[in-house]
Amino acid sequence: MSIAAHVRGSQVLGIISTSLTEGNFIGKTVGEELRVPTMQDRISKMLDDSDAFIALPSGIGTLEEIFQIASWAQLNIHHKAIVRQIFIFASTAEEMVDKLEDFVYKPDPVAAQID
Repeated sequence: MSIAAHVRGSQVLGIISTSLTEGNFIGKTVGEELRVPTMQDRISKMLDDSDAFIALPSGIGTLEEIFQIASWAQLNIHHKAIVRQIFIFASTAEEMVDKLEDFVYKPDPVAAQID
């Protein structure tokens, strides 16, 4: 997604904790890269510098980040857009794609009250 945004002229900022640079956790960054000391610094910097938030399939850390951003929105710490309407759990990438293809949006009255 960042590559597509960058190619089309959008500003892309990769905020990376130094712990993520040690090992094989991240791929090549497109656009600008900013390294910060800790994961908490990363989420704070993302909140400061982002216009909106979207989480793509990844690991537990991504879920932690999107829940933190969503809870901060609920607490009125920020008013930025969050794409959070689809929660799908799958064992494999193929199962995830199948579930996404079959997905039919149904408004959630509880989630609607969060905004």
